[in-house]
Amino acid sequence: MDEKKLSNGENKSERNAISPTREEDFPEWYQQVIRAADLADNSPVRGCMVIRPWGYAIWELIQKYLDGMFKATGHKNAYFPLFIPLKYFEKEATHVEGFAKECAIVTHTRLQSDGKGGLKPTSELDEPLIVRPTSETIIGEMFAKWVQSYRDLPIKINQWANVVRWEMRTRMFLRTTEFLWQEGHTVHATSEEAQKEALDMLECYRTFAEDYMAIPVICGKKSESEKFPGAVSTFTFEAMMQDGKALQAGTSHFLGQNFAKSSNIKFTNENGHEEFGWTTSWGVTTRLIGGLIMAHSDDNGLVLPPHIAPTQIVILPIYREDSKQQVLAYCQTLQTKLSQTTLGNEKLRVEIDDRDIRGGEKSWEWVKKGVPIRIEIGPRDMQNGSICVYRRNKSPREKEFIPVEQFIRSAAEILADIHTALFKRAQKYREEKSKHINSQEEFVEFFKQKNPGFAYAHWCCDGAIEEKMKSELGITIRCLPFSETSPGTCIFTGNPSKQKVIWAKSY
Repeated sequence: MDEKKLSNGENKSERNAISPTREEDFPEWYQQVIRAADLADNSPVRGCMVIRPWGYAIWELIQKYLDGMFKATGHKNAYFPLFIPLKYFEKEATHVEGFAKECAIVTHTRLQSDGKGGLKPTSELDEPLIVRPTSETIIGEMFAKWVQSYRDLPIKINQWANVVRWEMRTRMFLRTTEFLWQEGHTVHATSEEAQKEALDMLECYRTFAEDYMAIPVICGKKSESEKFPGAVSTFTFEAMMQDGKALQAGTSHFLGQNFAKSSNIKFTNENGHEEFGWTTSWGVTTRLIGGLIMAHSDDNGLVLPPHIAPTQIVILPIYREDSKQQVLAYCQTLQTKLSQTTLGNEKLRVEIDDRDIRGGEKSWEWVKKGVPIRIEIGPRDMQNGSICVYRRNKSPREKEFIPVEQFIRSAAEILADIHTALFKRAQKYREEKSKHINSQEEFVEFFKQKNPGFAYAHWCCDGAIEEKMKSELGITIRCLPFSETSPGTCIFTGNPSKQKVIWAKSY
């Protein structure tokens, strides 16, 4: 087997833990990483998943940091019902049409015996209830009660919740029937304020993706066919995965007055005139964990950026029975000192693994879980005053011996370096897999290759072309990026084009 470098810098000859590899079968590799890292299991309910403690701890950190960012920008958390009356959905025709095929519907309130040892639903509801696929309609109903005057505005609400969308083809974290998310909903007095809110929250997401998840993203506007049902404009941040596909990591929507009119959200302005509010909604989901896996992980398992690693440093004691107490005491002292060190404003999360299993097996478990730093300490290390350190963004066998006091002083800096290295590696890969294209022939050839990546090309906003490319090449317009605003000529029609757009295969 040759020594060809993979997208994360790993050599083929270093593969050990995950089979198949990314190159051999990326979708199955993805599933195996989830299993090897104990992130989630398939549920007895088709299309759903059980998020295991390690996976949920990652989600809790995502929640923690995003929630702090939301509150810092004036948003408050609330909670709205899981069940939405059908009549609320019927108020907004475009919204209903966009979600009609994905809705789960409750029609009965109880079960009774069928007389044969089984159960059957009974007591039919007067009106069916929709299990929320998203909450614009039910939240809009409440906003209509809360908003009376311009003095009540803006209202800036977020909720952490679960939603249900009846998916036919599911994949853990990326697309499941039930998933976890946050959804922000706001009402404003003017169009300008609402549009600013939508863009501000997109920037909040971009900051989180890059500064916490080490994932470089591209921000832009969705095409008309790809925007959220009922929205005036949808803004997105897109990331490239290690198979060259795009992942829509999250979206922010300027809803105009569409939902305000359907929900009757009105207020009296400063001049005493009644008008409809201007609304937004925005959200990210547990899909972020799927993106994290596909952006950073390697053929040995999960690779976690330090900020969202439940354990940032794991200490692995190595001893015989006669040195056990001495080594464990040394490790506990080290853990205490490291736990007082901070990365940003957070104290380091340090764990000692003293389970009674073989050292090699134990070490590989933490490799597969993606912990940024592994430390091995035995009697000889104690005598030498140094510790054996492994960084997860490097080969699992690559180690360095660092004086213990020096490591305590530099641990946060090493973690920061790991974050930067992961970000730059992902950014370099995206740059290598992106191409600016100036002809239709070159465009078609680009997407005939395996794992093509992102194509930047001028397009004249003709929806028929968009549908044709989706049908023939299996690609979509990921966004109209904010960074590409120079006019040109559409490569498909020769008509004027306002800017280049990004085309890609996607999840």
